[in-house]
Amino acid sequence: MAARTDPNPIPSVWARQRREPDQPSLSREAIVREAIAMLDADGVEALSMRKLGARLNAGATSLYRHVATKDELMELAVDEVAAEIRVPAGTGTDWRAAATEAARSFRATALRHPWVSSVMGQAGLVYLGPNLMAFNERLAALFVEAGFPQADAAISALLGYVLGMSTTEAAWLTTVARSGHTEAEFVSRLLPAAQQAAAGHDSLSAAYAATDATAVRDPAEERDAKFGYGLDVVLDGLAARLPH
Repeated sequence: MAARTDPNPIPSVWARQRREPDQPSLSREAIVREAIAMLDADGVEALSMRKLGARLNAGATSLYRHVATKDELMELAVDEVAAEIRVPAGTGTDWRAAATEAARSFRATALRHPWVSSVMGQAGLVYLGPNLMAFNERLAALFVEAGFPQADAAISALLGYVLGMSTTEAAWLTTVARSGHTEAEFVSRLLPAAQQAAAGHDSLSAAYAATDATAVRDPAEERDAKFGYGLDVVLDGLAARLPH
């Protein structure tokens, strides 16, 4: 009798047996490193197995022995980047400081790799890699030790905020980079158009009218302040859910 195969295998690189390389100089690790470099430089749409193979002086067939699809490659790239995120150990009472550091580390990693937040937010990818599992384990331990009765829900709330903000920031910074201007220059050039568009909207118009294009606050500081404000709101809400 023929061996029975699973008609619905788990669509994840982590759920299948790793193949032996047919080209000793080519490894999965080298493929992933080069893919990340391409993603950082040009984004997800510019990455293809053909272009990656050309960068590595390898044919597509050789790549497919290590990575079956582009989705698998993205899983591997995301997991590799996840190793950069720091989650300090908490001692229960200082969970908020540890969660703040983890959130800021996640954001910093996402801004170093502008593609990663949007990819992590996509449905269909299964994140079973060792670095992401370790990251989730450290967060779970942090919130469980803090006494949250629904640690998984607390983690989802925190990461939902960080992912949303990071995705927006990364898209903005990508637009700025493509303009050829610094962020401060881009904001100054954009401000007159924003003031004009806000005409007729009382609250927005008043806010823009009070902004002087020659005295715009450092945009990076502004983004950091907004992220910190929202993070404090999320953590305040979570703290309110702790049993007293």
